[in-house]
Amino acid sequence: MNILELQNLKKYYATQKAVDDISFSIPQGSIFGLLGPNGAGKTTLLRMITGIFYPDSGNILFEGKKFDPVKDIPLIGYMPEERGLYKKMKIGDQALYLAMLKGMNRQDAMKKIKDWFVKFEMQSWWNKKVDDLSKGMSQKLQFVITVLHEPRLLILDEPFSGLDPVNSNLIKDEIYKLSQKGTTIIFSTHRMEQVEEICDKIVLVNKGKKILDGSVKQVKFDNKENIFKVGFNELPSRFESNIFEIVSSKDNYLIVKINEAYHPADVLQQFLTNKASIISFNEILPSLNDIFIKKVEDTKLARQFEKV
Repeated sequence: MNILELQNLKKYYATQKAVDDISFSIPQGSIFGLLGPNGAGKTTLLRMITGIFYPDSGNILFEGKKFDPVKDIPLIGYMPEERGLYKKMKIGDQALYLAMLKGMNRQDAMKKIKDWFVKFEMQSWWNKKVDDLSKGMSQKLQFVITVLHEPRLLILDEPFSGLDPVNSNLIKDEIYKLSQKGTTIIFSTHRMEQVEEICDKIVLVNKGKKILDGSVKQVKFDNKENIFKVGFNELPSRFESNIFEIVSSKDNYLIVKINEAYHPADVLQQFLTNKASIISFNEILPSLNDIFIKKVEDTKLARQFEKV
């Protein structure tokens, strides 16, 4: 079941098509990566999903029904990249106030706040103000406030910003736990290595349009370039081949790119014919970072040709 479906969403401003006919769906319980460069339309999409903006056209379905801000927004937790905390308010009072705004009663809210504060070693912060916190500390607080009411859909925009490696792992572990309990998570970031590690599926948007979507594994497979890493007991002497090109060599490994119309078996056969002692043969799939850069650059080139 899809918890969220976006159907042909459009949002135009006077001089910009912020979201230009975008459609995709997010499966229940998945960790979904929303990717794109600055100005791609990610923030506008998130604001439409959370009811802050309304689309000019298109539909949003939440749990199979047309999105109803009154009924559905309490089921969503949104942690924006920009801090949404009251700087002069005590942290404990602020957490309680925001939890009750989400519909929690005072007793349940207090219990959950105390549990999270203990888990994140924040007990001593209760009477501090946000002004007194570092960026990383305020990020931990904002995460806690976002998940207190146990939302069905959790939206995290750059959740690891300002966090050291220890606290990044702490937040990451909680993201996995929430997902295992059935919470669906939309994860928006510029850090491709985090997306590759955490997300099940992704969508890439640029200039208001969807460029690609699918599972991380499938996206990488679809964008492979026939590049292989070949390991040897002893690196063979270089030789010419019309089957592949040698991209690089290091130690006892060669990185080769297989030419069109040939297959990995052809490469192996040629090395074996030359009596090379092969110990490993692995395909190198592109990283999400490489795919991201290539797709964004391709979009820029396409737009330049449109203007010619």
